[in-house]
Amino acid sequence: MGVYEKFNYPEVNYEIANEMGLTKEEFDKAVEILGRTPNYIELGIFAAMWSEHCSYKSSRIHLKKFPTDAPWVVQGPGENAGIIEIDGEICACFKVESHNHPSYIEPYQGAATGVGGILRDVFTMGARPIACMDGLRFGDISKDEKSRYLFEGVVSGIAGYGNCFGVPTVGGETFFHKSFEKNPLVNAFALGIVKKDKIFKAKAEGVGNPVIYVGAKTGRDGIHGATMASEEFGADSESKRPNVQIGDPFKEKLLLEACLELMKEDIIIGIQDMGAAGLTSSSFEMASKTGAGVELYLDKVPCREKGMTPYEIMLSESQERMLLVAKKGYEDKVLEIFDKWDLDAAIIGKVTDDGYVRLYWEGEVVGELPAKPLGDEAPVYERPYKEPLYYREYKHNDFAFVNLNLDKTFEMMISNPNIASKKWIYEQYDHMVRTNTVVLPGSDAAIIRLKGSKKGLVLSMDCNSRYCYLDPYKGGQIAVIEAARNVAMAGGRPLAITDCLNFGNPEKTDVMWQFVKSIEGMSFACEKLNTPVVSGNVSFYNETDGKGIYPTPTVVMVGVIDDVEKRLVSFFKQDGSIIYLLGENKGEIGGSEFVSYCLEMDEGEVPEPNIEENIKLINFMIEVANKSLVLSAHDVSLGGLIISLFEMCVKNKIGVEVNFDYKMEDFRYLFSETQGMAFVEVDPSKEKEFLQLAANFGVRTERVGMTGGKEFKVKKGRRVLLMYDLDELIAQYEGAIDKWMK
Repeated sequence: MGVYEKFNYPEVNYEIANEMGLTKEEFDKAVEILGRTPNYIELGIFAAMWSEHCSYKSSRIHLKKFPTDAPWVVQGPGENAGIIEIDGEICACFKVESHNHPSYIEPYQGAATGVGGILRDVFTMGARPIACMDGLRFGDISKDEKSRYLFEGVVSGIAGYGNCFGVPTVGGETFFHKSFEKNPLVNAFALGIVKKDKIFKAKAEGVGNPVIYVGAKTGRDGIHGATMASEEFGADSESKRPNVQIGDPFKEKLLLEACLELMKEDIIIGIQDMGAAGLTSSSFEMASKTGAGVELYLDKVPCREKGMTPYEIMLSESQERMLLVAKKGYEDKVLEIFDKWDLDAAIIGKVTDDGYVRLYWEGEVVGELPAKPLGDEAPVYERPYKEPLYYREYKHNDFAFVNLNLDKTFEMMISNPNIASKKWIYEQYDHMVRTNTVVLPGSDAAIIRLKGSKKGLVLSMDCNSRYCYLDPYKGGQIAVIEAARNVAMAGGRPLAITDCLNFGNPEKTDVMWQFVKSIEGMSFACEKLNTPVVSGNVSFYNETDGKGIYPTPTVVMVGVIDDVEKRLVSFFKQDGSIIYLLGENKGEIGGSEFVSYCLEMDEGEVPEPNIEENIKLINFMIEVANKSLVLSAHDVSLGGLIISLFEMCVKNKIGVEVNFDYKMEDFRYLFSETQGMAFVEVDPSKEKEFLQLAANFGVRTERVGMTGGKEFKVKKGRRVLLMYDLDELIAQYEGAIDKWMK
């Protein structure tokens, strides 16, 4: 009895191909490539490898616009993660990736396996992970119960996996908006440290070299996860629970240690994580990159469930697994190391030289496919795009404030889930494990100590989804600029980014326009800042019932601070300091949090990116930190000027009295999100030197007040605009999310 009879596979036709996610044209192309109709196993492989999630068929043509080179770039896009040089032979390896669809279907496991997957991307390269971050988007938790359920499950999943694995979650960002109600975004970032001469890549080469499966056993979880992540959701989304993988952080910790031990030996040719599409993607990608071929003996794959078919084994997305190619003759050494760590390891194939991946089951060929057309030469589409009608309609600056009371508005803003303290989230995470974290969550950027070096890594994750909806070109620029600015506010020098591009259905012209314009804006900013893109991820089809998310090109900027002891934080340090406002407030409130939350409008002209002014500010902040001329610094971003000032008071409960001088309306000035503004705290003894340096850099300064006391007092000339007991404000700010989650 042949395999087809044994496993009762159906005969392939277009209807079955369509159910798997292939179009009629793609099915015909598969037939043309093979010179015959693919069998059921082969069709499943085509569907997975040509899914948007694996092939990037709608985005690849535009991703080429990104700058990817700089003297410090060691590995750019195309591998599991990007790598930059930090200090001689010490390199940082990092990437951000999405796990959006799985997190909607099963929030705990969806988020947990997102963390697991990004950690494997990093240690597959030979790097030991030392930090994680997460970028989260949900519906309005103050109004929507399902959003609260998703929020709670996702945060628990991130904590559950990261804490157990033993890597600190050091920062991130969280944003709530109705456009994410049925499409939460879960973007997981990981960073590791690797020596330049110990970097490993995903490749299969050397005829006769063994292909070895290592890690956990294969189960039926996650089958067709890649294709599920490449389609819109509808009424049947709940039925897709079987497509979500199940994670085991303790197993992953063992896998990390086993892989790093193996990598100390000179016996690995290539190694690849079994992520989306599992054994299929890892084997085809490794073969495609070198033009080699691979034979796989699927009946040798360790399985945790009885009766698994070749189809299920190839497409399972079970977690904590790797595929590696070792040097011939060293098989026993590989098996010995993984046995020591109580992990499965099995020789399941060998490298060939004809460019084909051949699949065997008990000696019978059950699939035979060329690697290149399913890997590097997968289809590429130039989707049409068109400016949407709303784009011009919402470009205005006419806002009425007649019914607003300034005190009530300010209190509303600090209790707004987007502004309020995120302690409810980050207090669930272990951010001190491995003892490298020197700036904890809650500041503009996280800082990680490099043991054995004075240097530190500075990390910031940013994106304003509303800006990217109203003006994706400006929004894309601002995402990069704000991430760079936050790194500089901590005293770091921005070096490179990784991105996670979250959008709706690319087959819709307005979504594709948002995508293209965002990339063009990001590319422009990266070129100006000299911060190349070294890795990333695209997540399309974030739509449910035809309604898409606000475009969210999440940016993680990685920078370096030469002396970690000179780091800056974004909260006031002492009484009696002088407060300076850097930059010019132009009263830009279009697309702002104030207009959205208090006026209930997602409209307006998005603030100008002011990239040249921001570059001046960034360079200035790096220098003032190096010279220890300021005690703390915080840029103006979401919520505007007055919110940023208040946030600096919270951590150490230090009050302020400030007096602003302006000629515009109070609401425009106080809630302005003009780009390139920041508050800094200056000790009076350093004021003269600080002002001289600002003049040298051409940075505008305005002395606005002093720190001290227990009041938050804001004046305009002799008029008191706001006056509060600071403790009462902090209680509102820190209790807002907790109140909704109870």
